[in-house]
Formats: sequence, C-alpha cells, structure tokens
Amino acid sequence: MGIVSRLPELIRRCQVEANDLKKERMIGYVEKLVENAQGIKTFQGRVWVPRHGEARQLLLEDAHCTRYSVHPGSTRMYYTLKPYYWWPGMKRDVGRFVENCLTCLQVKANHQKPYGAVQPLLVPKKKWDEITMDFITKLPRTPRGYDSIWVIIDRLTKSAHFIPIREDYQVSKLAEIYTREIVKRHGVPTSIISDRDNRFNSHFWQSFQKHFGTKALLSTAYHPQTDGQSERTIQTLEDMLRACIIDFGGSWEDHLPLVEFAYNNTYHSSIQMAPFEALYGAPCRTPTCWTEMGEKPLAGAEIVAETEEKIQSIREHMRVAQNRQKQYADRRRKLLEFNVGDMVMLKVSPWKGIIRFGKRGKLSPRFIGPFQILERIGAIAYKLELPDELRGIHNVFHVSHLRKTLHDKSTRVPLAEVQLDEKLRYQEMPEQILEKKVKKLRNKEVGLVKVQWRHHRGSDVTWEAEEEIRSKYPFLF
Repeated sequence: MGIVSRLPELIRRCQVEANDLKKERMIGYVEKLVENAQGIKTFQGRVWVPRHGEARQLLLEDAHCTRYSVHPGSTRMYYTLKPYYWWPGMKRDVGRFVENCLTCLQVKANHQKPYGAVQPLLVPKKKWDEITMDFITKLPRTPRGYDSIWVIIDRLTKSAHFIPIREDYQVSKLAEIYTREIVKRHGVPTSIISDRDNRFNSHFWQSFQKHFGTKALLSTAYHPQTDGQSERTIQTLEDMLRACIIDFGGSWEDHLPLVEFAYNNTYHSSIQMAPFEALYGAPCRTPTCWTEMGEKPLAGAEIVAETEEKIQSIREHMRVAQNRQKQYADRRRKLLEFNVGDMVMLKVSPWKGIIRFGKRGKLSPRFIGPFQILERIGAIAYKLELPDELRGIHNVFHVSHLRKTLHDKSTRVPLAEVQLDEKLRYQEMPEQILEKKVKKLRNKEVGLVKVQWRHHRGSDVTWEAEEEIRSKYPFLF
C-alpha cells in the first residue's frame, strides 16, 4: 500500500488554471518562477500556491486545523509554511486565516493589556453625602455571635464605620442598623455605591433607600472595580485586625472599636490629612500626639470660612489623586472601541463543581459567540444582541469582556447544551462513571473514579476522588 498526498497534484492543476496574473498579484514575479522536476512552479525554491482553486485554502487548513498542527498562532504557522510554500502577501493571509478561526477565538488567551480606560467617579461636594459599603464575611465567630463586618465609608472625608454583624442577618435587620449607626450620626446620604450583593440587590433594600430618597448605585455588571474604595479599605482593615490578633490576642470584636479609631485618625494620601480632621476640622488627640495648648477661638464666620476652605482643599486633593491614579492605570491598559454592527466574542468562565482537583476549567472554552453590537453604552460598555439561550443574562458588558472577531456571522458557537448563569459562568457536570480503582498510599488507601464530563473541551475524562464525587453527585452511583 502506498500513501500519497493529493496536495502536489492539486497545486499543479491550480497553477495551470491560474490565468489572471492581476488577481494572483503575480505581475513582476512570472519570470522568476522555475519549474521543478515534478512540473510544479517554484519561487526561490519554494512552491508557488496560487489563489485560484482550493489549494491555498486546503494548505492553510492542513497547517492549522489538523491533529498534527492543532491551531498554532499566526507567527508559528507562517514560519512553518515559509520554507516550503510561497505566494504574494503570504504572511498577511496567514494572519487573517488565524483571526477568522472560530476555535482559536474560543480557546486562545488574550496576551494584550486589559481593555478600557479608567473612568473615575465624580468628586463629592458634601460630607457623608455619597457613601460606599461592603461586607467582610467568613470571620471567626466571636462570643457574641458576630462573624462579619459591615464597612461603610464616606467618599469625601474617607471616614469609615466598621460595624460587627452576623452573616445571616435579614435585610430588615441591616436597615435597622443602618438607621441607628449612619442616619442618626450623619443624616441621609444622596447615593450609596455597593457591589451586587443579594442583600443590596433585594427589593426590600431598594424600596427602603427609595423611601429615604437615596439612590442605590450598584457596581457595573462583571466589573467590581466600581466599588474599589470599599475593597481597598477592607484590605487595610483585615491587615490591622491580623496585626491586633498577633500582638494582643483575643477576639477581633474586642479590637474593632480602636481599629476604627486608628483608621480614621491616620493620614490618608488621597485627601492629605486624617479622615477625622477632614470630618471635624481637627485630628483627635492620642497619648502619642497631645498638647496642652487650647484651641484657637474662632468666630462663627471664621469657622464657616475655614470649613469651606478645607472642603475645597480636600476636593482638590482628591482630583489630583484621581488623575494620578488614572494615568498610572491607563499606562497598563489598552483603548479598544467597537462600532454598532461589529461582531464580538463574549468571555465566559467555567464554574468548577470540584474544588480539590478542579483541573477541567483550564481546558474549557474562554469565549462564546459571535454576537452583534446593538448600542454603545457610555465610554467603555456595549449592548449585545444575545440569543434566546442567554435571555436571563444582562446584555450590557464592559469592553474587557469582549474580543473582536472577523468570523462569519452565520457561524456561532452552539449554546443549546451550555447553561450560563447571570455571571456568565457554566457548571461542568459529570455524565457517568467509567471506571474505579484504589490508590494505595503509605498509611491509607484512596478510592478513585474515572469521570466523564459534559461541557468540556479537550480530554473529557478525569480521575477524581470517589468520596468527593459521591458526596456532590450521588446520582452517578
């Protein structure tokens, strides 16, 4: 039996049928072509592959989509073909072919800078007029039963309140605490910025704030950096609590009041003063920083003028800090814009059902689509035309979750079997147990099962711990 490639004969036939030199872009190259022993025209020792016929398309598919090539990038693919084949504009055509490959659009990682410039929030005008809030959960339970902290921060003065709560508190209980701790001290704010926690997204909380006349501004979908101030404050608070536990011991609840005092009485770089000084006009005295001198008496008009001057100074410092942070962040980002009607791929992520092993997510598709852009929302968000399978997902996405594609609109990744949640995650589910075995370790034996998975690219069979699979998916047994 002899195995012969049909590609040389196909190229020879296409070369004979290629008559239009202008369409082949061969004007000026014809005299340089040399016919080899097989009757195939070559250019500098490389086979000329004409545009006419199916030889060029077949060659690109063989070098990219087959099992012995497995979707290389445009650079690797070009240098693989370059020693043997040639045509005018070969590198450009290879790049376009890779850009139009639907499989590459699904699975290839993006090695460019994150898309979208930073869009800072407007600087507030009044103290405790605009606030942010978030929760720290899963803390060790204290003797009083607290296991979470409610962090509430003023965006202008940066002063914060750290309120111990329980994670299972109902929204009505949180509303009562909010009235007692915040409204009683600082009045009713005009807006509250928070993430999309179920408690903040509940109908009761929304109606409660609407009754107060407060706008509940939730973070942009799939873009939690909207509430970055709370996240950064939480990081500082956790570090301070860890330090207190290491140095002084005891429960974190015992240290929380003094941690709040220390945070509010410490210099803040954005406003260039302590939050207490920005809020009350002077920093609080401590045993380290005290003075016997009395405060300078001020008349009423002088107090108003000094307060107004300090607020203007704080707002100016915040503008400078925002501009500095925006310039620093934008150097690591890339501007990307789309037009209405463009086709884009949408980024998704697998939701791992198994935590211990959990390797299947690395071989799952990264993007789905393509989808058409219907409208531009703001500077860095776009509204997409989603199919009926994704009707439960909000159709406005940040530009960092999109990837431009030149692929044909008629071809689309099938979504009939993939169930995505509101956060664009799909869970990998097992289909059946194929095999069992026992792995003997030094002191014990571990039962393993061979599981076949659904919604999985690459090898869809993995070995998992039998005990864990049995607890999570008992229907397989």
